[in-house]
Order: sequence, then C-alpha cells, then structure tokens
Amino acid sequence: MKSNEKMLVGIISLGCDKNRVDTELMLTFLKQAGYGFTSDPSKADIIIVNTCGFISSARKESMDTIVEMIDYKKMGTCKRLVVTGCMPQRWLKEMQKDLPEVDIFLGIDQYPYIAKHLEDSFNNLQTKIVKTGSMETIPYVKERMITTPMHYAYLKIADGCDNYCTFCTIPSIRGKYRSRDLDVLINEATDLVKGGAREIILIAQDVTRYGTDLYGEPKLLELIKKLSAIKNLQWIRLLYCYPELITRDLIAEMQTNPKLCNYIDIPLQHISDNVLKRMNRKSTKKDIEELVEYIQSQKDFVAIRTTFMVGFPGETEQDFNELYEFIKKYKLAHVGFFAYSKEDGTPSANMPDQVPEKVKQKRLVKLVKLQKKIVTENNKKYIGKTLKVCYEGIDYSKGKFFGRTEFQSPEIDTICYFISDSMVDVGNMYNIKIKKIKGYDLVGENID
Repeated sequence: MKSNEKMLVGIISLGCDKNRVDTELMLTFLKQAGYGFTSDPSKADIIIVNTCGFISSARKESMDTIVEMIDYKKMGTCKRLVVTGCMPQRWLKEMQKDLPEVDIFLGIDQYPYIAKHLEDSFNNLQTKIVKTGSMETIPYVKERMITTPMHYAYLKIADGCDNYCTFCTIPSIRGKYRSRDLDVLINEATDLVKGGAREIILIAQDVTRYGTDLYGEPKLLELIKKLSAIKNLQWIRLLYCYPELITRDLIAEMQTNPKLCNYIDIPLQHISDNVLKRMNRKSTKKDIEELVEYIQSQKDFVAIRTTFMVGFPGETEQDFNELYEFIKKYKLAHVGFFAYSKEDGTPSANMPDQVPEKVKQKRLVKLVKLQKKIVTENNKKYIGKTLKVCYEGIDYSKGKFFGRTEFQSPEIDTICYFISDSMVDVGNMYNIKIKKIKGYDLVGENID
C-alpha cells in the first residue's frame, strides 16, 4: 500500500493568519498527493501541528498541543506526528530533545515538500526527518484549500520583516522581508474569488512595505487597484500597515474605491517617544497623532484597528499615562492590548528597568476598561443608521443572524447581529438598520 493511499491527515494550525495560509498551502499539497483529511485526531493516520513561536504564551500553547497529540501516537492511531512552522524553525534542538516522539520536524520553507517528507518517512521507518530553512518565495498553488468560510480568504503578499523591533522574534524566524510577484498575487486572488471568496484580506508582517524589495518602491496601491478589477470581488481589507508607510494616496483610495474597505490595521504598539525609541519603532508620537488625525478628518469614516503593548522595559508611569490619554482622546474603533513578554534573543530581553508583572497586569486592566467604554460610545453613533453587512451565520442562543460590516475584520473585531423576515444567504451583503447595541456588538434588522 502506498503511504498516502486512504490515509487521513489531521492538521492543527496555531497562531496568526499568516500561519493559517501556510497551513492551507500544506493542505493543498497533501490533497494533490492523494491524502484525505479529518478534523478528528483520533481518526488521523498523520497529525501535523503547525506551530506559532511569536511569544511565550504562543509557544506554550504549541507545546501543549504537541504533547496532547503525542497521546494519539501512543495509542497507536497516529502513525506519523509532524511538527512544522515557527517553533522548529528557531527552537529545533530543544524540541528534538524534549519531543522524541515527533517523527518529522519541518521549518517554514518545507511546506511544498510535505508529501515527499511523509513518503520518505514511511519508506525509512527508523529515520527521523528534520528540515529547516528560509523560504525565498511563497509558492503559488492553484485552487488553494482555504480553512476560512468560503466567502472570505487571506492573501499573504509577503513574508519576513525588516523592521527589527527590539521585542520581536519574527526576523530571526521568518528572515528578511520578501514580497511576492504582483501578477502571481492577482492570479491567486482570482482563483480565490472563483472559489467563492467575496472578501480578500491582505496580510504580511508589514503590508505597507509591499514591493519595496522586489520593485524598488512600494506597490501596495497598484496591487489594490489590480485586485479591484477582479469580477465578483466585493471587499478588500488591509491588515498590519505600519504607520510610517501609510500615505495620503492610500487613504484617498479608501475614500474613492468602493471595494477597498474603510478599515486599516495599524500596529502602533505605544505612543510615548521614550518607549517607541526603545522599541526601535520608526514613528514618533507626533507622527502617529498627525496620521490618526488625518485619517479621522476624512469625509467617510475609516475604522482604525491597532494593538498596544504595556509594560515594555523602561515604561514609566508617565509613559503609560501618555498612552492612556491618547486612547481616551482618539477613541479608535478596535484596540487590542497585551503585556510585554520577555523573549530570549531579543534586544529588549536584556534591557534594564524590566517592569514587574503585577504592574503590567494593572496597566492592562486599566486600558481594557477604558476601551470598553469607548467601544460603547462609538457604537451608539450607529443607532438609526443603515450599514451593509456580510451575513456569516446564526447564533441560535440569541435567535439572531450575525455578520460583519466593512469596519469589522473576521474573528478579531466586534460583530453585527440582526433579524430578518426574508431568507439570507451566507456571504451575501444586506442592508441592516441598527436599532441598538449589546455589549461590544451592534444589533439591527434587515431592511432589504
């Protein structure tokens, strides 16, 4: 019997949406090789864990998941256990020592060869396979298997990072920033839309830097305009746009291009110049305030999503208060907060004035409470307005349909609940009149 004949693969994907796309690539290559799939690890002949190693909590989740999957191998149902992604890319020696039950360790460059490695493993029963390296070019695969609902998909336009923030491990794991060919991206997006995607979400470690390495200048605007020409594509969404490369031309495109969502994710991290400098961020407080004020001055509303880190080494009470007042003043649509995590091998790990964990958590709680009030205040502005909503499912406990406006990204932002007297289809857009708010979310009715 061939190694892939009637064999079922179970894949667990951890971490960010960039990792999700890597998992989808593996699924596609495995499908092409004849493997089947299962979401039940107890029925899987092969279990693959695609790990995340960004921060300590992510690494713990990855390790816990691998240990859990080892039990299926011990029970005899799993014939091969494969660990891929960021963790073996950077912590290979430690993982080999701590996880002898793993048959195959693969780094971020090995996804196209996953079927070959499995075949080699089955043909050489006593040999463990270990392969890591840096993928120079993200491969294009036709009819990529997606793990999201059919109506939206992620398009990874680049890999790696050149920003070298002092707290971040990504450059040491993923390498230098590498843009993908523009025409290849258009072909891939066209395939995704033909497969049912109505929304394409652009992702990279830094979306705004797209094209600078490959073409000598930023090409994000050109990419957006070419994507906009794809028939049946309704929304294009931007995630992870670094503030210093957000241009007025990009914001103008949002105001005039009906397919480009009035939504932008800007990972600001902090607002105090003292902290920004220690983080090796390129923007200053003045730069950030001017950018936010410009975006908020536009005729058509643009939802800003961002993340802030508290407790970075050297963050004083004054630094934290600057951040608190910034959030209070600008009332951004979506904000995520996390406490600084000391990562081995990063410059910040050796910085003086490390902030005690209790102080981090106290500051974190204070910001979360503030943002909750802001979200409620912002949402009240929608009451009585009609918004276009992409219908995504039913919450039976609430007895309502739910979906997203263009101001809401899937899985990370708030949602919109609604009732409807007429039939609605998943992935289609409906005009929803907002009647009230419930917690973080909007509630309305379909008026189509």
